[in-house]
Amino acid sequence: MMSAPGYVREIPQHHRLEAGKCKKCGKHYFPPRMVCHDCHGREFETVQLDRQGKVVTFTVIRIAPAQFADQAPYAMGIIEVDPGIRLMTQIVDCDPDHIEIGMPVKLEFREVIADGEAGIIAYGYKAVPAA
Repeated sequence: MMSAPGYVREIPQHHRLEAGKCKKCGKHYFPPRMVCHDCHGREFETVQLDRQGKVVTFTVIRIAPAQFADQAPYAMGIIEVDPGIRLMTQIVDCDPDHIEIGMPVKLEFREVIADGEAGIIAYGYKAVPAA
C-alpha cells in the first residue's frame, strides 16, 4: 500500500509538467484525459509542456486563509504555456503590485506546502518572472 504523499508524487504531471496529446486531432490536455473532448479519440501521447509562458490573468490575495496568512499578500494567476495550455499557480519572486497581464514567466518546481507535524511536503509549480 502506498502512502498518500507517495501516491501524489507518482502522478507525472505533478512533477514533470506532462500533458496528453490526442493522436487523432492533436489537442493537448493538462492534466491528461482518457477521452478527447473534441474528437472522442482514446489514444494519447505524452508530451512535455514548455516551462516558458505568460500571465493571462491574476489576482492578489491580501487577506489569506489561516494556513497561508504568513505569505500574504501573494498573487495567484492563470499562466498560458505553449501549446495553449492554461494552468493556475502562484506567481512568486516579484512584487504582486507589479505583475501585469502578458508578463513573461517561467514555471519552476518548488515546495508548495509543508506540514510541520506530519512532515509532509507537497511540491508543484510556481511562476517566476522570466529574465
